[in-house]
Amino acid sequence: MSKFKPAAWPRQLRSQHWYGGTSRDTIYHRGWMKNQGHPHDLFDGRPVIGILNTWSDLTPCNGHLRELAEKVKAGIWEAGGFPVEIPVFSASENTFRPTAMMYRNLAALAVEEAMRGQPIDGAVLLVGCDKTTPSLVMAAASTDLPSIVVTGGPMLNGYFRGERVGSGTHLWKFSEAVKAGEMTQEEFLEAEASMSRSSGTCNTMGTASTMASMVEALGMALSGNAAIPAVDSRRKVMAQLSGRRIVQMVKDDLKPSDIMTKEAFENAIRVNGAIGGSTNAVVHLLAMAGRVGIDLTLDDWDRLGRDIPTIVNLMPSGQYLMEEFFYAGGLPVVIKRLGEAGKLHKDALTVSGESIWDEVKDVRNWNEDVILPVEKALTQQGGIVVLRGNLAPKGCVLKPSAASAHLMKHRGRAVVFEDIDDYKAKIDDEALDIDETCVMVLKNCGPRGYPGMAEVGNMGLPPKVLRKGITDMVRISDARMSGTAYGTVLLHTSPEAARGGPLAIVKNGDFIELDVDARRIHLDISEEEMQRRLADWRPSVEPPASGYAKLFHDHVEGADTGADFDFLKGCRGSPVGKDAH
Repeated sequence: MSKFKPAAWPRQLRSQHWYGGTSRDTIYHRGWMKNQGHPHDLFDGRPVIGILNTWSDLTPCNGHLRELAEKVKAGIWEAGGFPVEIPVFSASENTFRPTAMMYRNLAALAVEEAMRGQPIDGAVLLVGCDKTTPSLVMAAASTDLPSIVVTGGPMLNGYFRGERVGSGTHLWKFSEAVKAGEMTQEEFLEAEASMSRSSGTCNTMGTASTMASMVEALGMALSGNAAIPAVDSRRKVMAQLSGRRIVQMVKDDLKPSDIMTKEAFENAIRVNGAIGGSTNAVVHLLAMAGRVGIDLTLDDWDRLGRDIPTIVNLMPSGQYLMEEFFYAGGLPVVIKRLGEAGKLHKDALTVSGESIWDEVKDVRNWNEDVILPVEKALTQQGGIVVLRGNLAPKGCVLKPSAASAHLMKHRGRAVVFEDIDDYKAKIDDEALDIDETCVMVLKNCGPRGYPGMAEVGNMGLPPKVLRKGITDMVRISDARMSGTAYGTVLLHTSPEAARGGPLAIVKNGDFIELDVDARRIHLDISEEEMQRRLADWRPSVEPPASGYAKLFHDHVEGADTGADFDFLKGCRGSPVGKDAH
């Protein structure tokens, strides 16, 4: 059982450094807050809870979070706390350029300082769009203030001409269909209206749903949080209950470091395999673990996910969407299955104060077409596969549940794109020397190269291949792939091309061997040729001259360690800001 011991209550909380007493400084802090109509007795030492809200009109996944914030406030008031809503940096994948991933670390920095420098005793992390979840959890881990996650929930199912439409997944599918001549542009535009028909995040098991599942599996959200649709009344109930719970967490001094242990991360990795979760979870969990000071590596991902069957039948790996997943019982059913199979650290502590097993042991599966029996799993070895070889000395990742079985062992001729602009310029050219046996190689799209490591790794296939009815080819890059996407796509190749990794020296006509079972990715050139090319390599990416882009370029680590900043890993500082008054 957990060794956590609740702190004594009552005691002086950190907010009293600002609001307690009768000195000039405390009157300064308290007096200004009173201009909003707060009674004097609200500053009596009760927990002050920051609701860190990533709502933004330009983060459509989070567009309903202001309404949820009101329910969180209600719960905090009910439990005797003092809620304060704090707007924080919101990195939206569907609006930020070059990619929201470039701003994940900036958001984490900004939110960390918002938590450290302001008079709050605990935090509710109100998140949704996929980068907002890891960025706020990274910040909470760095400050180690009691924190609980409330996600906005997925949107409702989309439908187009009687077919389920998964946000993102069908964007890729329909786009390819247009290029193959199987769908008109007018039909594609008609389908657009079906893709996002309610508030919420992607309705597939994309990165947002994956990260919602990860924080629940880590114990950082109340059980059942991950799958409740955004517009379901039970999402509001979850928000209100979380508001109540954070007040008691502050009183108990239950912190992220008490919850996000190595065992909790191992639980999350196994859950990711069972749900067919996004490859993006790899870089986010590595970064989150680094902030807590947990030694988590790519080897842990491969070791722990290797024998986990993918039992959640959701797009992009399967056929259903998050709405059905919720009705079937949601993530608690998956966690229970892992516990029954001996694949769960049952005593891992959660924000509820209970163990993760106590939270799920009595749940039921209400739909075995959605949450499958093990013998009917989408793949018996799900999870995230980590491959290494002379092309990826520090590793690259593959999602087997979204890949093609016949391509798991493959040798093909490289067709090289030097960057994403080169790819866009060439891919539709009928003269491009490519067929379905080739391996598509994309360079300079990693953390430093793009910059920011954009979701361009799932390169669309050339039209002349699509017209043959081919829907998948082996693709490799140092980029990421949207969690809503699919295919035999090797990602996060490390070291990246912009750092002079071996990916940078691949040439058209080289042969590349992929062997997933052997965890091997190999460039078929001699060691002497490899070293000669590496010695001749010169960077093609110009470093930024100033601003955040320069900070990012100079300090971002590789994808193999989470693409966080090199000066932040394991650096939990004092959460109490200096009083300047």
